[in-house]
Amino acid sequence: MPYVAMVNETFARKMWGDTSAIGQRFIVRGHLTEVVGVVEDGKYHNMQEPQQPVAYLSLSQNEQNQMIFVARSQRTQNEMAATLERTLNRLEPDARIKVQSWLEVLGGLNALFPARAATIALCVMGLLASMLAVTGIFGMAAYNVSRRMKELGIRVALGARTKHVMSAAVGRPIVLLVVGSLLGLLLCVFASRLLGQIVYQANPRDPVVIGGAVLTMALLGIAASAIPALRALAVDPSKLLREE
Repeated sequence: MPYVAMVNETFARKMWGDTSAIGQRFIVRGHLTEVVGVVEDGKYHNMQEPQQPVAYLSLSQNEQNQMIFVARSQRTQNEMAATLERTLNRLEPDARIKVQSWLEVLGGLNALFPARAATIALCVMGLLASMLAVTGIFGMAAYNVSRRMKELGIRVALGARTKHVMSAAVGRPIVLLVVGSLLGLLLCVFASRLLGQIVYQANPRDPVVIGGAVLTMALLGIAASAIPALRALAVDPSKLLREE
């Protein structure tokens, strides 16, 4: 009678393609092994690793001197740990049992450290980029308003509408902001594979991510242009003429 095993989806796809893996046979450790089930792919060494083929052998065929059970429950951690210890002690009184939460296991393996470090670094760089963007937009808008104060005064004196004055005052910085934001989003889409290697399950094509980025840049543009725009709206043509 052949040995039995369960394989993950990557294993089944690599070995038999679109054909059902159930009942298929392969050789492992010199024994003919029959597939009795297919399970989902998982992460086995680190969070950024690619999908790889894995076969799960039965306990009677496993030569390891220790076993790992994974249990999921709605109970609290302390209650679940006590229940597991009592149950396993009844099955194997002399066995050495250690119960850990999933977060403790991941912390001990430092599996989340690279992803957390990359996320923190990206957040810091994002904040610095936001500060530079606000400073640049504010400086450009303020310079544009100060350079065109006389023109804006003439527009106001001739009865120009508020939207026309705003367009003349801060229209160019806003256009540059929109163009730069679109180019940044496009580059993020192209760099999705690299980003996926840095941050676990990062998806720059997610509508929520794109919407959040667009909203953030819009708010930054409004905040940076607010003071120059208010200055442009407060232009007094009579005062400008007296200064001339």
